[in-house]
Amino acid sequence: MKKDINETTESHILNVAHEVFLKKGLDGTRMQEIADEAGINKSLLHYYYRTKQKLFEKVFKAAFKHFFPIVQANIIADIPLFEKIKIFVETYYNILQKNPYIPAFVIHELNRNSANVTEVFKSIFQENNLEVDLMFDELNRQIQVEVEKGKIISIEARQLIVNILSLCIFPFVAKPIIKGILLDNNEIKYKAFIEERKSAVSQFIINAISV
Repeated sequence: MKKDINETTESHILNVAHEVFLKKGLDGTRMQEIADEAGINKSLLHYYYRTKQKLFEKVFKAAFKHFFPIVQANIIADIPLFEKIKIFVETYYNILQKNPYIPAFVIHELNRNSANVTEVFKSIFQENNLEVDLMFDELNRQIQVEVEKGKIISIEARQLIVNILSLCIFPFVAKPIIKGILLDNNEIKYKAFIEERKSAVSQFIINAISV
């Protein structure tokens, strides 16, 4: 019978895998390289995770395990709508800056096996006791209050969130184009550009829905 992996060992493997994925991306990473960096036998790595895809899913879940609880707490908190937007954008950008390969992985998996991506996200929601309907209901309620005050236009919460996510994700997916054409292929300039996006995206969304 398969034994559970030691928690310390798993944490070490996931940290190493994260660093390798960060440097090489999903397609450029090899299980042998992760095993070598972690100081373990490749067969042991395959024993616990079977495939690179399975290992990446673990890294993926680890990356988002703090993000979604923060988002839920932020959305249901008694704070102004515009402040919620700023917190959401900054929190999401912080995750993507630490894990820039995630958008490419999601797109790759959506093309390969969209049902699997859906299940991964559902499992993250379940493991973190997230109430998606509750979050959107609360956000819609707050949006309606601001609409009735004449401060913002009417927009459904899901549309608002998808607009924000799209603006956040694209610069990571299109990094080669943005960095290569707009930023002289300069990594320092690209990182500065991404940092500026935190406030730029928030302000763009706020301006877009303001009356």
